[in-house]
Amino acid sequence: MYGVAIMIKRNLFFFVLFLVLANLIFGAYQLSQRRTASFSSDYYSNISHFGQVLRIIHENYVDADAVDYEQLIDAALEGMLRSLDPHSQYLTRDKFTSLQEETQQQYGGIGIQIEMRDNRVTVVSPIANTPGEAAGILPGDQIVRVDGENTERYSTDRMVDLLRGEPGEAVDLTLFRPKTEEMLEVTIVREIIELESVRDTALLEDGIGYIRVTQFGERTGSEFESAVERLEGEGMRGLIIDLRNNPGGLLSASVDVAGLFFERGEMVVYTQGRDRETRHEIKARTRARDREYPIVVLINSGSASASEIVAGSLRDTRRAVVVGETSFGKGSVQSIEPLRRGDALRYTSAYYYTPAGVAIHNKGVAPDIEVTLTIEETARLLQQRNRPDMSPEEFRERFGFEPVEDKQLQTAVDVLKGLFLYAGLNHGTGS
Repeated sequence: MYGVAIMIKRNLFFFVLFLVLANLIFGAYQLSQRRTASFSSDYYSNISHFGQVLRIIHENYVDADAVDYEQLIDAALEGMLRSLDPHSQYLTRDKFTSLQEETQQQYGGIGIQIEMRDNRVTVVSPIANTPGEAAGILPGDQIVRVDGENTERYSTDRMVDLLRGEPGEAVDLTLFRPKTEEMLEVTIVREIIELESVRDTALLEDGIGYIRVTQFGERTGSEFESAVERLEGEGMRGLIIDLRNNPGGLLSASVDVAGLFFERGEMVVYTQGRDRETRHEIKARTRARDREYPIVVLINSGSASASEIVAGSLRDTRRAVVVGETSFGKGSVQSIEPLRRGDALRYTSAYYYTPAGVAIHNKGVAPDIEVTLTIEETARLLQQRNRPDMSPEEFRERFGFEPVEDKQLQTAVDVLKGLFLYAGLNHGTGS
């Protein structure tokens, strides 16, 4: 009887196992059928149509040198990605290599960040201490011609190819400035662009610390932390983080910067794609020291992407007051997927949201205290900030105008002084 019971249990086990496997196989088959059906009715028919067009052009187009299969495929992929949004693009091998070089923070060019806006290649901001900034290029300027070539139908990729080049080579630009409706002609000599990120660290009056962040690269987090600790060691009572004309950069760097003032594991920003399930919360990785001093973040229309994440996250969590102008509004996440031929796809996969759930894309971060500058003031301030070693007399002789007051920075200083006074009064009354 004992042996019979064991045999029955064993047979029962194999029977149950068979049913489980059968269900798994049937489920996988059904899933594959559904996927195949979805592809066969739409995907494969369109692929066949594309192949037909590709073959006809390759075999019959008048210029045989212009219809190499790889060239045609590259052009088709570029058009497909470009049709989605200004930030999605197909990266050929050369373009992918250029992107990787830029990530390493060094290339030959003029030093401006550009984006497609209203079907025109538009300057997001000039990079600090580069030929582009020295030439007076401003956020919002549209590039109309490069070396005499009309750029009306050019993609940002094509424009980058034209603007970059060997150091020492000159490039002629025709710019349209929408705010003043001016056409400008400038000649710029390319240089090696070293993308510095943290600059001008200083302790101002009344123990107010000042740090300017010009972009977000691989070293920005550590550079910013060192700057903060240096100012703290000098007795800093409050901090101004200047993100004006900062075009952004690496998401991880923005989290490192903002995370210095967050608790470990606290959400700094989150991204979300087409489905709710794709929401991804990005949290501070290290526990912040006790940094209770007040903070002001300066932004303007040239502050984009990672800059907006820092400003938005510190504002939403009441860790900072934001002063200046509404930021650029570039709040989309680009994923990069390398392909087999050494090329890659860069496509928009999600949008950024501040801790309060506010979307940045096409809206920007609005300041708590708005302080706007005219085009002339912005241009003059850019020149002044690029020549910190000049005396007022030298500056006047060189550029023909008196240094102007940085109203946005002065407002940030006044805000911190007011917060110092408020904290002192509260401390004195024991509240």
